[in-house]
Amino acid sequence: MSVARLVSAFQFCPGGCVFGARAPRDPAPSLQSRAFNLLLRVLPFKKQLASAEVVQAHVQKLALEPASFEPTGLGRGVEAMLTKMGGWPVYYTAPSSGHEGCNYVMFLHGGGFINEIVPAHWRFVGQMTRQARVCCVVPIYPLAPRATAKDVVPATAELLRMLLEDAGPAKVTVVGNSAGAGLALAACQWLRDRGHRQPSRLMLISPAADASVSRPEQVAIAARDPIQDIPGIVEAGRLYAGELDVGHPFVSPLNGAFRALAPMTIFAGTRDLLYPDSVDIAERARAVGVPVELHLLRDQPHNYALMPTPEGRRARAIILREVA
Repeated sequence: MSVARLVSAFQFCPGGCVFGARAPRDPAPSLQSRAFNLLLRVLPFKKQLASAEVVQAHVQKLALEPASFEPTGLGRGVEAMLTKMGGWPVYYTAPSSGHEGCNYVMFLHGGGFINEIVPAHWRFVGQMTRQARVCCVVPIYPLAPRATAKDVVPATAELLRMLLEDAGPAKVTVVGNSAGAGLALAACQWLRDRGHRQPSRLMLISPAADASVSRPEQVAIAARDPIQDIPGIVEAGRLYAGELDVGHPFVSPLNGAFRALAPMTIFAGTRDLLYPDSVDIAERARAVGVPVELHLLRDQPHNYALMPTPEGRRARAIILREVA
């Protein structure tokens, strides 16, 4: 289904559509959601992606003053342990009451491959650990331009391979948001190509899967997106690509093969200029027999599933059920 046809379909499901499952009769976007979109407009997120020069200045500043990646906001009832694997810091979280018999989640944070994990990510990791009673594995992967897709994707995939091996019969779910969702998809393609098994499920929140951001319709979507802008995303993708072409599947996993991947659950909103990636991921995966559930909600922004809105809480409830 083309993006244009999909958008036109919203006249029949104005509160958003769930493809791959029975579509619920959702109301229009909540008042909290609409207010949050207005708030996002006045915050500086979009300005930070307004041009390549702004992104370059931001990256240079972070090189001089790296952001902290230490867990903040995990909440009560969660223990965290830091180790190193392949030279990367990797955090493990577990319920304080014990982790015997727990399933596992690998969480890959977003940030355009140029920003470090933030407290909102850690709060979500804490929620999964506490409420779904899972052990979370959180790689602190190095950021561009110091590290690029050529190294980050295989190293992430190797960490996942080891987790799958160590977990034995326990369920392993990969949860990623934005850039982290794109990295999750690329890592699973790498595992598949080398004959390794897949995780139980991929949970992709607003996946960034095409670094070219070159669809004509994305210009119009960008005008409505309260968080992101095309020039900055393109520059971040260029930095992450390094010596690879931005179309390489490590950088743009939408261009990779989708056969024999793990079942997917995808969350996207139509105020996200990247949402066409989600539509195409679902379409291409389904075409080769991969089960997909796409939760596409009208007027929801990038990463709505992690936001303090009714729509975000419903999305997180779905994730908690799937990973438990």
